[in-house]
Amino acid sequence: MKQNLVVTDTEILAQAEAWICNGKQVAIATVLETWGSAPCPPGSCLIATSDLEFFGSVSGGCIEAEVISEMQNVIVTNTPKILHFGVKAETAWRVGLACGGKISVYIEPVSV
Repeated sequence: MKQNLVVTDTEILAQAEAWICNGKQVAIATVLETWGSAPCPPGSCLIATSDLEFFGSVSGGCIEAEVISEMQNVIVTNTPKILHFGVKAETAWRVGLACGGKISVYIEPVSV
């Protein structure tokens, strides 16, 4: 699926509905808050299926990969969770998070 960092809530929800109507299990991740530098503002969303299709964005890079992985757990357990990521600016490059800052992401299963 084509990835686009700027998608509307309507596009996210329409894609989630389409996947669910096709029998796929879906979770949605939403940026709750950010501090410092962050590529996606609060309210940004990412949806993913149990077979690793995804659409939207909450951050990019290694954070997004971890969020997608945790979305798989949320789908299996049907239990929402909040993830917190943070890296100090002086160590950001070493761990692959060039922007530094902090981000909190809420993940929940979706159904219609």
